[in-house]
Amino acid sequence: MQEVSRVRSSKENSRIGRRRLRLPLAKEQIQASKLHPQYVAGFIDGEGSFVVSFGRHRTLKRGIEVRAEFIIELRADDVEILKRILKTIGCGKIYDAAYDKYGWYPHVKYKITSTKDMEKYLLPFFDKTPLQAKKRGVYKIFRKIVLMIRKKQHLTDVGFARIQKLRDKYRKYGKKPLGNR
Repeated sequence: MQEVSRVRSSKENSRIGRRRLRLPLAKEQIQASKLHPQYVAGFIDGEGSFVVSFGRHRTLKRGIEVRAEFIIELRADDVEILKRILKTIGCGKIYDAAYDKYGWYPHVKYKITSTKDMEKYLLPFFDKTPLQAKKRGVYKIFRKIVLMIRKKQHLTDVGFARIQKLRDKYRKYGKKPLGNR
């Protein structure tokens, strides 16, 4: 069984040199069996996150980069289920997420950060096996954003503004006004 170790920064990696790191775990390294797609969709309804963020980027004309990520984070003792989800979806990596300074149990994250992989594996998975809870609406918006990024629309002013509006829309998705509780 492969051990999970702490993810190192690129600065730490350069100090270590060419020493083999055990993380992140990729599809080729995992020997786990696949899960039923409906089980995975249900699990993601409860534990998955669709994230669109903006960050500074020195080489881009606008100076801001658009990032799309799919994440499931669990305690490290549940790493086996993440391995099986990764195998079922067909892409992504599993990372160690240490929270020692907070006194929390160790965690692991399953992440897909490549929009190419999202277009090839994640989106078709959810199109065939749709989510059932309110996260389904978030997924539909996330899907639009990923496809816009793949078409390079995020590099135009109009596309960037549309992505911002879509992201703001999905951040509010499912939240009820205080008066309706």
